[in-house]
Amino acid sequence: MKLRILAAVLAAGVSFSFGPANAAELEVTHWWTSGGEAAAVAELAKAFDATGNKWIDGAIAGSGGTARPIMVSRITGGDPMAATQFNHGRQAEELVQSGLMRDLTDIATKEGWKDIIKPSSLLDSCTIDGKIYCAPVNIHSWQWLWLSNAAFKTAGVEVPKNWDEFVAAAPALEKAGIVPLAVGGQPWQSAGAFDVLMVAIAGKDVFNKVFGDKDEDVAAGPEIAKVFKAADDARKMAKGSNVQDWNQATNLVITGKAGGQIMGDWAQGEFQLAGQKAGTDYTCLPGLGVNEIISTGGDAFYFPLLKDEEKSKAQEVLASTLISPTTQVAFNLKKGSLPVRGDVDLAAANDCMKKGLEILAKGNVIQGTDQLLSADSQKQKEDLFSEFFANASMTPEDAQKRFADIIGSAD
Repeated sequence: MKLRILAAVLAAGVSFSFGPANAAELEVTHWWTSGGEAAAVAELAKAFDATGNKWIDGAIAGSGGTARPIMVSRITGGDPMAATQFNHGRQAEELVQSGLMRDLTDIATKEGWKDIIKPSSLLDSCTIDGKIYCAPVNIHSWQWLWLSNAAFKTAGVEVPKNWDEFVAAAPALEKAGIVPLAVGGQPWQSAGAFDVLMVAIAGKDVFNKVFGDKDEDVAAGPEIAKVFKAADDARKMAKGSNVQDWNQATNLVITGKAGGQIMGDWAQGEFQLAGQKAGTDYTCLPGLGVNEIISTGGDAFYFPLLKDEEKSKAQEVLASTLISPTTQVAFNLKKGSLPVRGDVDLAAANDCMKKGLEILAKGNVIQGTDQLLSADSQKQKEDLFSEFFANASMTPEDAQKRFADIIGSAD
């Protein structure tokens, strides 16, 4: 995606003037459209509206893979929104480098973001050439196995305490007419499940060598072969899910039609909306109950350059509002994610969120693959695992060879 020529054309018409603050309507685009996500984003809108400005919701149905090309097309096409969600990492890298996104360094410095946003890797992911271009709003960790207590009761087996026990329980679940593992058809779901299996089975160091160092030899080696064996077990257990969206897969767990789901902590929003209680109705196993490590990826808002002075000033207000303690608590309690601030009170957190906070406090964290891989490399990985989970004839050995090739050429 070559944006620089277009950026030069657009930048010529962009200027700023910081006059008195006025109320403004800001269109904010995002892909939070499930029930739990909608409840969470409503907290952001309420907080911004309380400043006298107006949040104009620009939700785009589908996943980030569907929404991001639309967002990028609007920004590069000269029809930018006022703010837009991306995962913190490298998804907006070329937009920033092309001069299309607003520099937030002044407001970040004024409000001391470097002192309050934890871990520091979140703000590092917003920083390009020493300047800050996004406001992180949450920490989303992928490394969770969500289990339906009712499903295991129906199957007559104990709720598993780790991945091996879950695999061992699969036959009993199938005999009871329950899909062992719910996996939706969106490519990012199967790719994310593989990443989670890698951390649980191969460990943090191997994960960092593969995705951080782009070590092709490690990717082709015996430790990753074990991960592909586990991924083969996962795809066999997922046969019969027959759903597309991630929240549909989560609903199979909520309704006891599936035993479990490997999914990020945003699944908690769906359990909460359904009135289910952590520890009573469902069980959460960070690190699949094997390796209690969580990733510190998540969501951030970027602010395209605007010609409208009033809206440009309101962008500052929105950035500040997203980081404020009150907003951080209200939003993350609904979203199921962890706050980006280390100085907020989360006494109302449920058992699963408390587990995540404890792991975060211990520093048992890794960066997410969105932070470690370019969008192009991430897409190649997603395509591979989408095919692997859909095509039982692709052997783990063949898939590992393709994976190693992707890592070898990754940037």
